[in-house]
Amino acid sequence: MNDIIYVTDETYESEVMNSEIPVLVDFYADWCGPCQMVGPILETLAAQYKDKAKIVKINIDEQRKLAIANKVMSIPTMLFIKNGEIKERFSGALPQSVLEEKLNALISE
Repeated sequence: MNDIIYVTDETYESEVMNSEIPVLVDFYADWCGPCQMVGPILETLAAQYKDKAKIVKINIDEQRKLAIANKVMSIPTMLFIKNGEIKERFSGALPQSVLEEKLNALISE
């Protein structure tokens, strides 16, 4: 079962900014090689962190306004958000261990 949430312009506010738990936002595109490499890692994390953190994906080709609003210049770009505030931002494919470390820090913050 896929625990990843696909966010649109209409659901961004409720799923991300008003979330009661920390959120890892992945800005991606279907044609992006590094994005495809990170995909399975994010699926694992979504299952692993269920109820502790949300893993959401935003397709930059379909949700251009959100990509622009969040100043996404390259993909994948990941935002770590807690209480509606961007705590960290990374561009490029990160290994699972780094993503886990960042999520754990966000959860315990």
